[in-house]
Amino acid sequence: MTEAADSRWVDSMPDVYDRYLGDAVFRPFARDLARRAARLRPARVLEIAAGTGIVTAELVAAAPSAEVTATDLNPAMVATGARRVPQARWEPADASDLPFSDDSFDLVVCQFGVMFLPDKPRAYRELARVLAPGGSLLVNTWDRIGTHGFDRAVVEALGRVFPGDVPPFLTKVPHGYADPDVVCGHLREAGYVVDLVETVTLEGHAVSAADVATGFCTGTPLRGELLARGDLDATTRLMRTEMTALLGHGPVSARMSALVVLAHPV
Repeated sequence: MTEAADSRWVDSMPDVYDRYLGDAVFRPFARDLARRAARLRPARVLEIAAGTGIVTAELVAAAPSAEVTATDLNPAMVATGARRVPQARWEPADASDLPFSDDSFDLVVCQFGVMFLPDKPRAYRELARVLAPGGSLLVNTWDRIGTHGFDRAVVEALGRVFPGDVPPFLTKVPHGYADPDVVCGHLREAGYVVDLVETVTLEGHAVSAADVATGFCTGTPLRGELLARGDLDATTRLMRTEMTALLGHGPVSARMSALVVLAHPV
C-alpha cells in the first residue's frame, strides 16, 4: 500500500471494516489462503498488508507451529490486529522497504493487498529478498468486479446515488489487478517462477445489505471519495437504502471470485 493510499485510512475505520466486512467479504478467502499456507509447512511466515488480522488469525490456527509476523503500513490497522491476534508478532512495515534481514522467512502471504503496491515488481523483489532459499510467496487478488456480488452491488448503488459520477475506488483499485497475465508478468519480471494460478469462488454472508453498505462507505478508502462529494452520513443512508433495494431485506449472500497465486523466487 502506498503512503497516499494509507492516508485515506483514519483511526475509526479498522473497527468498521472488521465489523461489517470482515466475516462477510474477507474471512472465506482468509480460510482458503491459510489452509494453502499450512500445506507448505512453513516455520516462519511474514504477512504483509495484514489489516485487522483476519488472515493472521486463520494462519495461527492453521499452522500453530509457525512463527507469524504480521505487518501493515497503517498503524491503526496494526494496533487493531495486535489486539485481536496477539499470537502473532505485529509491526508497521512498508512492503516495498521491509525492516527484515535477508532470508528471514519461509513464506510471505498477502491477502488482497498487492493491488495497492505502487511498484509491484519492486515490491515483489523486496519480498523475494526476505524469503529464504526454497521459500514461497502466496497471494490473492480480487477477480473482475462483475464476479463479486457485493462489490458489484456497491458500484451499482453508487451509480444510483451519483449518476454519471461514480467514485472509482472499487473498480480501479481492489478490482484493478484482476488479469492473471499481468500479475504473473510482474512476478516474472521480479524474478519469480509462478507455480500456481487458480480462480477461487466462495460465498459471503452478511447480516444485511445495509451493513455491507455501511462497511464500504465508512470502513474502506471509498470513504474519502464519498467525503469529497458531500455529507458522508447522508450518502451512507442513501447507499444503505439502495443496497437493500438491490440485494433484499434480511441476511444476504453473494458469490465472490479471486485469483490465488503461488510463486517462488529463483
